[in-house]
Amino acid sequence: MNITSKIFDLTGKTALVTGAGRGIGRTLANGLVEFGCDLIVFDKDETHQKEVIEEVQKKGKKCIFLTVDVSNPESLNAAVEKAVSHFGKIDILINNAGLNLRKPALDYQEKEWDLILDTNLKGVFFTTQAVGKIMVKRKEGKIINIASVMGLVGSPSYQTVVPYCASKGGVVQLTKAFALEWAPYNIYVNAIAPGYVKTAIVQPILDDKAKYEAVVSRIPMGRFAKIEELIGPTVFLASEASNYVTGHILCIDGGWLAQ
Repeated sequence: MNITSKIFDLTGKTALVTGAGRGIGRTLANGLVEFGCDLIVFDKDETHQKEVIEEVQKKGKKCIFLTVDVSNPESLNAAVEKAVSHFGKIDILINNAGLNLRKPALDYQEKEWDLILDTNLKGVFFTTQAVGKIMVKRKEGKIINIASVMGLVGSPSYQTVVPYCASKGGVVQLTKAFALEWAPYNIYVNAIAPGYVKTAIVQPILDDKAKYEAVVSRIPMGRFAKIEELIGPTVFLASEASNYVTGHILCIDGGWLAQ
């Protein structure tokens, strides 16, 4: 086999990215478009709808933006049906939608636990289920979940994100379980597990010098990741380059977990 850069080419593919209105989701969505994808955006916040669509269209690709709450299976199923009606298929799914709330475990209320778990874990399961119905019929697909290193280790005391850790640990296990169940259908299910990335979600740490220094002191590379550094691993897992990889959690953490 003659291996070339074409194994990373996503031309002709359609990617669905949840929570792609801003942050990591938007960056990954634009990265996939750069490699040839048309784009479906699921986001419950319409604020950035126009600019997201324009960004994609400027690159010569098609885009639809659907208002979806990933914690609502009925909303998800209707949106997936509409997306498939528009594009005819979904080749790639990026389960990115998620949120966090930093506070001591003793202070969490039930509604806050439910909000985090419903978005970060329930949302991943039911989005994957809805899209999986299409992929299983076609017997092909690439699914990439956005996990976290905090789904693999406990958070430091200054993090105070116990429900988030629980939700991302669940995403890690969902990734492995789906990968095993759907391997016979030629569906690859993997996850990336970022460490500390410069996004709004970690702004409280960036704003607190003591916490920032405590975090950076534990990262062998001595810095937070740039958000664009998540694109390469995602494209790898979305492309033919990863056609013998499934059930894998790819850590992007500057060496954090190697310690």
